[in-house]
Amino acid sequence: MSDKLIEMFAAGLKVDAVQLSEGTSPENTAQWDSLATMTLVMLLEDSFEVTLSTQDIMRMHSIGAAREILRAKGVGGI
Repeated sequence: MSDKLIEMFAAGLKVDAVQLSEGTSPENTAQWDSLATMTLVMLLEDSFEVTLSTQDIMRMHSIGAAREILRAKGVGGI
């Protein structure tokens, strides 16, 4: 089963999706730097039609945290 959020992070981080999990974070993924964070924010906002606040972005410390933030904004199916 394909995970749209994992696939989006894989594209934004330019890594294979099989390398990613809910626990993937900037601390354990060298590709996840500040530039990648901004790329991911743009991908998430465009794909899910949401606006992420600075607070949301600061709390997005892992893929799992990003999923929780998006669900709280009403994004379903992720």
